Amino acid sequence: MSTFFQILGALGVFLFGMKVMSEGIQKAAGQRMRTVMSTMTKNRFYAILTGLFVTSLIQSSSATTVMVVSFVNAQLLTLVEAVGVIFGANLGTTLTFWIISVFGFKFSLSSIALPIIGLGLPLLFIKRGKLNEWGEVVIGFGLLFLGLMFLKDSVPDIRNHPEVLEFVKDYTGHGMFSLLLFIGIGIVLTIVVQSSSVAGAITITLAYKGWIDYHSAAAIVLGENIGTTITANVAAFGGSVAAKRAARAHTVFNVIGVLWMLAIFYPFADMINRLVPGDAANPAHVAINLAVFHSLFNLLNIVVLVGFVPQLVRFVTKLVPDEPKSGKAIRLEYFSTPLTMTGELNLAEAERAVSRMAELTTEMFHGFVEVFENPKANVKHKIAELKAYEETSDQMAHDITSYLILCSTDKLSPASAPRVASLIRIAAELEEICDGCYRLVLQVERKIRKERDFSEESQRKVSEFAAQVAAFMKFFQRHLTGELSDAAMDAAYRMEHEIDVNRKKLRRDSVKRMQENNQVKIEMIFLDLISEIETIGNHALNIFQALRR
Repeated sequence: MSTFFQILGALGVFLFGMKVMSEGIQKAAGQRMRTVMSTMTKNRFYAILTGLFVTSLIQSSSATTVMVVSFVNAQLLTLVEAVGVIFGANLGTTLTFWIISVFGFKFSLSSIALPIIGLGLPLLFIKRGKLNEWGEVVIGFGLLFLGLMFLKDSVPDIRNHPEVLEFVKDYTGHGMFSLLLFIGIGIVLTIVVQSSSVAGAITITLAYKGWIDYHSAAAIVLGENIGTTITANVAAFGGSVAAKRAARAHTVFNVIGVLWMLAIFYPFADMINRLVPGDAANPAHVAINLAVFHSLFNLLNIVVLVGFVPQLVRFVTKLVPDEPKSGKAIRLEYFSTPLTMTGELNLAEAERAVSRMAELTTEMFHGFVEVFENPKANVKHKIAELKAYEETSDQMAHDITSYLILCSTDKLSPASAPRVASLIRIAAELEEICDGCYRLVLQVERKIRKERDFSEESQRKVSEFAAQVAAFMKFFQRHLTGELSDAAMDAAYRMEHEIDVNRKKLRRDSVKRMQENNQVKIEMIFLDLISEIETIGNHALNIFQALRR
């Protein structure tokens, strides 16, 4: 029992080290990785390199694939692009095997783990720039080695437990049955620990200690490739159809790879044993053999299937059919992994959702203008559609705010934390604009119902004023992403000032007409319209101020 808890504690240190290292890298390079994920995946080969790069950095294929599912759900990636990233993620996760096999069993971990942690410790207390975040990366790396050292020391040597060899022999040497059994063990192990990297560390350690032979360990590695797909499927459970397809594509890709490998498993494993120096039957050399097996298998799987990406996409499209359109808002789901928080990388989805909400507000405002300028047309259907937009905006604002709060509960970099606050404020301002558009639509509906017509001049002035505000809305839409320059901020202040000046002039003109013509009711509608339109301009300026902060 003592040995069991020692192994569990060693795994805890290993997992914590991987978590700290992954989250530190996300905070230090999250913005760049988000940019890479959303801009460098248009070609399937670039997508593979992107998946390889991101996974090699954050050391978690599960985190990468969950992020891919999130990006597909946010329509930042197409399914074809997502499949390419998943291919690369499978290859990127093999880097952990190389780190473990080269450093974990070739060097004295006690001589490098603590010095690495000591190197990173001073950086934690430096609050300037990104040194603090890179300090987390270095300490996480050291903890990873420390956990591996504890794991290696905790697993008893097989020489002290010869009875285990007899037990293992009962399940090896039975051809396909043995392969399927150990593949199943790999699947279950990865599902339990929720990380193929951790499952790989356990497998390599067991093989190094002589508890399992080379072929059994290699079969477990194949199972880990299937088990690691579960995380993305769980994340996609509440997501869009496209997100579910991306997760299924990951599973199908890995399962196909394991199936064709079963046909050539023993010749393939033996070929690697001949190519790699040192006999895999010797526990001292088994780690490097498993690293080569894992990498070469995933590389060949990519080579075999990269030409069939369109067919794979068509297959998962049939596997996950389209859902009937309900007309409801696209729901924003927060995806993260149990072991690695991905709030830093998930900010891209929140930014995309805010952009979609901005598009909705613009569409709603243009819809109001269309109804206002065509009072004689049959606009009942359009008015009903615009009213439905208001409910959609409320749902989107709720989803975005909840999502951003969840992002902020994950550890964010000092640069990203203000961005979250800014996006929450922008979502609230966009909701206010939609509410304003809704009130404008109600005013126009009442005007049409009571058959109160504006003069040609009043109609034209409201349209011109609305066009002025529409231009301001289009201006803030262009600046929702990226840095806001001083010139853009100054332009925003000028536009809002011009809107305010124009509103005062229109108000004076309306009061004058009221005194001259005694058309109080129609002028009250006019005043309500220009006041509401000007309020939308104020909210647009608030958005610029939120972006500035």
